[in-house]
Amino acid sequence: MNNAELIVRTLKSAGIQHGFGVPSGNVLPLMDAMRAGGIAFVLTAHEGSAAFAADVTGRMTGVPGLCIATLGPGATNLTTGVGSAWLDRSPLIAITCNLNEAQLGRRLQMWIDHHALFKPITKATLRLRPGQIVATLTQALELALSEPQGPVHLDLPEDVALAQATETLAQATEALATTTEAVAPLAHAAETSIAQAGALLRAAKRPVAVIGASAMRMHEPQALRAFVERHGMPFATTMMAKGLIDEDHPLSLGCIERAMRKLQRALIASADLVVGLGYDTIEVEYEAWVGKVPVLHVDIERADVDASVRIAHEVVGDLDNAVARLAALPAAKNDWPADAAHRHRDAFQKALRPPADGFAVYQAIDVVRKVLPREGVLAFDIGAHTHQIGSQWPAYAPRTFLNTNGWSSMGFGIPAALAAKLARPDLPVVCVLGDGCFQMSCGEVAVALRERLAIPFVVLDDRWLSLIKVKQERRHLPYYGTELSPDKPPSPPAHYFGVPAVGVDSAAELERELRKAFAADGPTVIEALVDAAHYSQTVFD
Repeated sequence: MNNAELIVRTLKSAGIQHGFGVPSGNVLPLMDAMRAGGIAFVLTAHEGSAAFAADVTGRMTGVPGLCIATLGPGATNLTTGVGSAWLDRSPLIAITCNLNEAQLGRRLQMWIDHHALFKPITKATLRLRPGQIVATLTQALELALSEPQGPVHLDLPEDVALAQATETLAQATEALATTTEAVAPLAHAAETSIAQAGALLRAAKRPVAVIGASAMRMHEPQALRAFVERHGMPFATTMMAKGLIDEDHPLSLGCIERAMRKLQRALIASADLVVGLGYDTIEVEYEAWVGKVPVLHVDIERADVDASVRIAHEVVGDLDNAVARLAALPAAKNDWPADAAHRHRDAFQKALRPPADGFAVYQAIDVVRKVLPREGVLAFDIGAHTHQIGSQWPAYAPRTFLNTNGWSSMGFGIPAALAAKLARPDLPVVCVLGDGCFQMSCGEVAVALRERLAIPFVVLDDRWLSLIKVKQERRHLPYYGTELSPDKPPSPPAHYFGVPAVGVDSAAELERELRKAFAADGPTVIEALVDAAHYSQTVFD
């Protein structure tokens, strides 16, 4: 057994099933070990996509995702997706395959300092060395899974990969057995801290809970529902936390800081306490929306705020424990009318759908939500449609609403859908993205074809980089550099890289083609020619 084989067997024992990447000669020893060792190598069109897919794999499974690249340009490409895992707090192992040990640091083709490259966007960057393979892998897995979760980079020189292993699989198994114990829960908040939080809840007359990204990693997210129901508290979420409580819940207010955000801000301004549950300011800082309302911050870390934010109290520690203890407190009474959340949510949703003459973006999104079963998974990309989907789309369960809000990189949607379908082949998965995002990452649909993944890719074709177009409008700038298709685009080609493509320009056509796509035995690209005029009314308002 060589070291590459030991690496694969160790990662396989840790629960890793897939590795995403782009090969090179330096990667071949690890790839061949994956072939023999039972970790499927998934070839992507770009290393950034490989890391996005690994990020989402970690979110979907709770086991670190795996992505692989060669040195130099492979490594720099990989960083785009690794950064996503860093700011969106996803467990991930990124392996770069390098030159032989004696060549490292020399002025040779493609060589750069990988550790300097990955240091700012990982929890650690480590070299795999002979005799220390198991210890390094164990350390990496523990770090990736420890809160706040995130990526760890490993650098693998080619001669180290090929060298005979001096450690045994039994040693790896023994080391992995202690990994779960090493990834211990965070310390519990002090009883005095919970008591102070309880006093704030009892004193509040119009409290609002806002659930954030840290809550995505709770082992018992149902405690969130128990908390809001116990205290009769209306709740909103950030975009990444959607679905942690079914958004059909009568206390649900919807998503903050996306489309029609002024309505959510007005509701929060009428509150007298904001309870941030797992609120990670990496998504959107408190000062952007909380105004003068005091904050009870409940999270794994202290809040990162500026001086304008009134932090009334912080409960810091293990989030599952803290939320469960707060949910067990005597019920606090408040002055919210029983139907306040329902009436607000109804008005909010109506405002997201202003009158439209053509096939509006919001109509296309409604069709996708109608066709996708409640338990289905949506992956989407970055742009004006992100804001519309974040506010408009009702999510019903955890891990069914996949986006990047801390990193917010275009190119996320397609690899996120691929990873979700590979991780949960039992669930229907759909990807929605803008035409700009599709131009950036369309090569990844070939992965779905190779892997026989029946994913519909719905491209919202409005012929502009619409989010930047809206920003130009807000700043009273002329449109420049944001038009993707000056003329009305023709019908799509018959296929993209062998993936069949169809065009639609109405809700009825989209529904028909989407139902056919879900019943197909492989992927389909559906180009929806949409009118994005309402973005000017809904996005950033």
